[in-house]
Parts: sequence; C-alpha cells; structure tokens
Amino acid sequence: MNKIENPKKILVIDVGGTHVKVLASGQKTALKIPSGKTMTASRMVAAVKKAAKSWDYQAVSIGYPGPLIGGKPLHEPFNLGGGWVGFDFRKAFGRPVKIVNDAAMQALGSYGGKGRMLFLGLGTGLGTALIIDGILEPMEIAHLPYKNGKTYEDFLGIRGLEKSGKKKWRKHVFEIAQKLKEALEADTVVLGGGNAKKLKDFPPDFKMVANDNAFIGGFRLWTR
Repeated sequence: MNKIENPKKILVIDVGGTHVKVLASGQKTALKIPSGKTMTASRMVAAVKKAAKSWDYQAVSIGYPGPLIGGKPLHEPFNLGGGWVGFDFRKAFGRPVKIVNDAAMQALGSYGGKGRMLFLGLGTGLGTALIIDGILEPMEIAHLPYKNGKTYEDFLGIRGLEKSGKKKWRKHVFEIAQKLKEALEADTVVLGGGNAKKLKDFPPDFKMVANDNAFIGGFRLWTR
C-alpha cells in the first residue's frame, strides 16, 4: 500500500454510543449511522464503507470512545459491541488510518491555535484532553477518584446529571472544571459533548463548542 504523506481527501469517523457520524473532505452534510451494543468494529467499517461508497477519500480519521496506546484501542468500549482491540482498520478500509480518543479529536477541532486549552466532553461519560501550544495530550481523568468514593465521571457524566438534576449538575461541572483549569494552568476551558448544551451562565474563559468540531479535528490530524 502506497504511503500518503499529506492526503487532501479525508474521511472522518466519530464513533459514539448512539450514532457513528461520518464526514469527508468536500462534503457538506454528515452521515449518521445508528450504533449501540451490536456495533462491532467490523460492522462499523462495513456500514461506513457502504454509506460513504460514493465519496472519494485517501485517508481515514477515527474518533474512538476510549483510551488508546500507540494509536490502537486499549480496551473494548463499554457502550458498543466488541472486536475493536486488535482490529486492523488500515487493512479494512484499504487506506492509511489515524485513531485518537473521541474527546481528543473534538478538542483538536476546537483549539484556537495558541495557549493552553482544557477540553471536557460531557456525554454518557466524561472525555478529557489538554492542548498546549498546539500539542495534543489525551487524558483519562474521568475515572480518577474525586470525592465521597466517586469519580469525576460519576459527577459530570449522564449518571451525575440524572441523579443531581440540571441545576446541581451545572454547579458540579463548573466547580470541577475550575479546579482542573487551575491545576493544569489552562488558559481556557472548552465544553463539548451532547450535554454541554444544558449549561448556561458560563464563567470567564469558559465556552461551549459544537460536536461537529470533531470533524475539524479529524481533518487536522493529517495536517499537523
């Protein structure tokens, strides 16, 4: 397979627990494919290739809902089917592939180009990433202990929202985000994910971004 150093046409795949979202260079509208507990790695590839069969692309970016080591999934996603660890995505797509954590991909697409930016993805779980002067560092803060025997994700993920209610959950989000901002010496905090739209009255240096920024991040993976 020929190596493509700087592909101009890229297919971006944002893998989520409810949908797999897909967009390619030059396309205006993303495709949404239902996912869930039956969505294995091989089924995802087959569904994406079928949905995007008329699109022309030279390389693939994948936002994966879990930690990675060396660009490869470390363990199976809890809200999808299996077969992700050890799967050969490059062979399956017949294209060069880059895989990053889904929160990291959205963070990269939300970065303004300078300074230290902390990204928190508020969805079913909690995604975290830090960018320092353009250098992306995916993080796994979600499962670290926070207080009362619970983790950050217990407070900020969907379980925390359902248990606390919107008002208290919003308070937890901003309190925890401020603590992390100070600890990591971040200039700005960017909040994304499906539940970010439930927030209001943002503190200074906090902002919300659209989930579609994940596609921008996927394109940027090949131009950094």
